[in-house]
Amino acid sequence: MDIERPGDLSNYLTQMAFSTHDEAIRVQVLAGGVSNRTVLVTHANGEQWVIKQALDKLRVKADWFSDPTRIHREALALQSLGGLAPVGSVPALVFDDADRHIIGMQAVPQPHENWKAMLLQGRLKLDYVAQFADWLGRVQRDAPTRPGLRDRFSDRAFFESLRLEPYYRYTANQVPAATAFLHTLIEDTLARHDTLVHGDFSPKNVLIYKDKLVILDYEVIHWGDPAFDVGFALTHLLSKAHHLPQHRAAFATAAQHFWQTYALQVDGLFGDLEQRAVRHTLACLLARVDGRSPLEYLSEAERQRQRSSVLRLMDHTPVDMLTLIQQLISAYL
Repeated sequence: MDIERPGDLSNYLTQMAFSTHDEAIRVQVLAGGVSNRTVLVTHANGEQWVIKQALDKLRVKADWFSDPTRIHREALALQSLGGLAPVGSVPALVFDDADRHIIGMQAVPQPHENWKAMLLQGRLKLDYVAQFADWLGRVQRDAPTRPGLRDRFSDRAFFESLRLEPYYRYTANQVPAATAFLHTLIEDTLARHDTLVHGDFSPKNVLIYKDKLVILDYEVIHWGDPAFDVGFALTHLLSKAHHLPQHRAAFATAAQHFWQTYALQVDGLFGDLEQRAVRHTLACLLARVDGRSPLEYLSEAERQRQRSSVLRLMDHTPVDMLTLIQQLISAYL
């Protein structure tokens, strides 16, 4: 069954008693994700759901496979983040179909905008950056105090298949100059069991509704190294600083603001997190050029410049995050 085919989806909703044969539902296929089929369903009463069906082969050029049962990890996250994340920042789960690897959640009301699209247009607001960093810091700070949360998210198989392998291990094979750096980082990452890690903390997974951020896509959430989320998030701000020279200074300020806001929340809780976050930022910047899922908006010249800039910094890793940001921005000039 393919939920992007309206006939399949209509039959499925009827079989599951989520609609009736005579109900007029509207279906819109949502683009942008590589790991799931995703549709927006509008019921006759106006209620809207987002329905996701996990793919076993992801929609990227390189071969990339992952167990579709990962969709149920997302359902578990939607059920578990209440009271941990800011109110209204996580969609409500509607159903979890374990047999067909499909979940449904309440849709974010209209009008809303995707934050990645806004950023690529140069529409950058520091308040959104602060909310993004604050969300991550609050969740990672408080998660260790919640009984049972560590055990619930201890399995890191999806993180390994969807992040460590396609981002770090694959890139290590493609770029020999980075192999030792990346292999050491993988070992260090797997040794950490600090707190809840989103694993896909990216502007593409953020919708803006009434000037508030709603955070999406939790299928690689796990208990591990919080520095990974920091590096993953900063990679998007710094890559856009590279890609949009007319907004470079603003994106550099945004990256600094993200780090400073996040650091205030966690306040030294996770040991040498800053140094690990510097390394994850460099690793993710390289992976988004040479990994299985390169950033689609970077030109070939930008890819080459990002690669060479990161490799130089891997040889002489900055001691703190603000220095890293400054040196990267200087390298892009």
